[in-house]
Amino acid sequence: QIQLVESGGGLVQAGGSLRLSCAAPGSTLTARSMAWFRQAPGKERSIVASISWSGETTYYVDSVKGRFTISRDNIKNTVHLQMNDLKPEDTSVYYCAALGRGAMLAARPNAVDYWGSGTQVTVSS
Repeated sequence: QIQLVESGGGLVQAGGSLRLSCAAPGSTLTARSMAWFRQAPGKERSIVASISWSGETTYYVDSVKGRFTISRDNIKNTVHLQMNDLKPEDTSVYYCAALGRGAMLAARPNAVDYWGSGTQVTVSS
């Protein structure tokens, strides 16, 4: 069992930045790809970005390319999502996720083994 704890959400104006963090206290995230998903009210949960266990390969949904950066620290067992140039349409609950072993980086929610409880990101116009 892996517990994932997110932090760093909040309210920001359009054009601003936030950095989300995901920690796994008492667990190791090595050998697992990690991802950030988001879900807005009335919409399905969908992937935002993911990173291979080594950190060498990343995936981003088209709408965040060039604005968001995913990274990980396998020594500290943390994953981060740096979000720049935020837009009102980025407003969602953001979830940290540990993908199942062998899952593709462009993962769907059913490929996730463990979820965090989510952190709210609100971008005002």
